[in-house]
Amino acid sequence: MPNPNLSPSRRSFLQLTATLASVSAQTPKSNLLYVGTYNQADGPEGSHGNGKGIHLFQMDPATGALTVRDVLTSVPNPSSLALHPDGKHLYSANEVATSKEEKGSGSVSAMSIDRATGHLTVLNTVSSRGAGPCHLSVHPSGKFVFVANYHGGTVAVLPVQANGSLGAATDVKEGQGQLGHLPAASAPPGSFAISGHDRTHGHMIQSDPSGKFIVSTDLGLDRICVWTLNGGKLVPAATPYFQAPSGDGPRHFAWHPKGKWFYSIQEEASTLIAFDYDPATGKLAAKQTLSSLPKGFAGTNYTSEVAVSADGRFLYAANRLHDSIAVFGIGANGTLSWVGEEWTRGDYPRSFTLDPSGRFLYVCNQRGDAVTCFKINAQTGLPAFTGQYTPVGTPSIITFL
Repeated sequence: MPNPNLSPSRRSFLQLTATLASVSAQTPKSNLLYVGTYNQADGPEGSHGNGKGIHLFQMDPATGALTVRDVLTSVPNPSSLALHPDGKHLYSANEVATSKEEKGSGSVSAMSIDRATGHLTVLNTVSSRGAGPCHLSVHPSGKFVFVANYHGGTVAVLPVQANGSLGAATDVKEGQGQLGHLPAASAPPGSFAISGHDRTHGHMIQSDPSGKFIVSTDLGLDRICVWTLNGGKLVPAATPYFQAPSGDGPRHFAWHPKGKWFYSIQEEASTLIAFDYDPATGKLAAKQTLSSLPKGFAGTNYTSEVAVSADGRFLYAANRLHDSIAVFGIGANGTLSWVGEEWTRGDYPRSFTLDPSGRFLYVCNQRGDAVTCFKINAQTGLPAFTGQYTPVGTPSIITFL
């Protein structure tokens, strides 16, 4: 009932305020995200360098639509991005064969973030200690950045300074062991997927959720390596590596939110391996291997990315040449079962990213020069194309702020 002691104007004002507050509560705020690209011609085969650098977009959380806000052009081939735990600094692996920081090595750039606008300011750039850095991550403590150098065959540890800039590497490790055979033993019939077993190839490096162990992949050695971190040095764990089938080419990996299951994707074999993970020792125990492709597929395909949904119910895997996102259900024991697939609406999906809400999936179509947007069905886990293409030259990676 209206308060009879309020004047009509005062009553109208309070009603309007209440209405606006209700609308504001129901309208989620937009998110900011960065898209790393290849903007020089000396990136990996097929990159072409059509990008401009690190692109800043604003996402409409209701529709998933992206609106460009800014671009940082001064960083060369920022193909991998990682956000510092403080949310105030961003790091990029600059995937070049040689840099001004060190001949024959790529580089890593540190940037500060204006939280209000998302604007980036470069703090410094250091050597990645190997050619072609293709992946980097930040330790949960925020004290170190890890970088994997594909063409250099190394992984390196870079210390984070008090202002968020980077210091020179405190450790560099080059893979040692026997190179895998070609073609991949587990590849589909008729496959000619050969990425590189000519030498060691560091492809990904990241800490486990606790920060106790560091895991890295070496595609050339077909190994998933496990390390501890001691004063900025990588020390092999008690079980130092898992040996994948010869030629399979371990690429990327992901942990389940429960922390006891681990999944790797093999680039040349187009397989997924599910592991039991021991967070006390870092040991990986393989328990299931299955294809990332639909039943009956034959020919050449290269996998790229793998991710687990925040609720732990689904796993997503990207296929290049087949140009699809495969969806798997995750069982009570962490094993995988095929759910379905979705065409990426573009060419050569180098990576994909789930937005923080888990409602949308974005694909970087490297050779298609576009990011495509999909809405995820919460019940089935399947992505459905929203019809939204965002033009971005040779996109490689998406990181949300």
